[in-house]
Amino acid sequence: MENKKSSTHDRELHITRTLNAPVELVWEAWSKPEHIANWWGPNDFTTTISTMDMVPGGEWNLVMHGPDGKDYINKSIFKEIIPLKKIVYEHTSYPWILATIDFEERGEQTFISWHMLFASHEDFIEVVKVYKADVGQRQNVDKLEVYLEGMSNQA
Repeated sequence: MENKKSSTHDRELHITRTLNAPVELVWEAWSKPEHIANWWGPNDFTTTISTMDMVPGGEWNLVMHGPDGKDYINKSIFKEIIPLKKIVYEHTSYPWILATIDFEERGEQTFISWHMLFASHEDFIEVVKVYKADVGQRQNVDKLEVYLEGMSNQA
């Protein structure tokens, strides 16, 4: 009897985008708390980062402040960091997520692939239906794109 590997497509969010900024700038926006706090989170949210130790095993603690005044505490552990290439973190507060962001240099542009794997299909459905995580992920990348434009103009 063949043991088939189980598919995870029913519990994944994935977005790709070509950003109009060099990989060094995109990496800086992703890897420095003073930058990521300016674009992280869905539209109308703000973010406060208390810890962002971007090394394998390092903690990333942030609070997303919703437009309704509600705070969303997020705790993650960085699993893999390859400068200018890859960030992998495990979101350990609910919902559990393994997130992988790949960066690919394309001249003066950067292609990013952001993959989020949820612990279960049920968690995925709840987070997408209740919290609109799919919309939030797209808004997050939209905000990054705008932020990078501002960073490029200052360089």
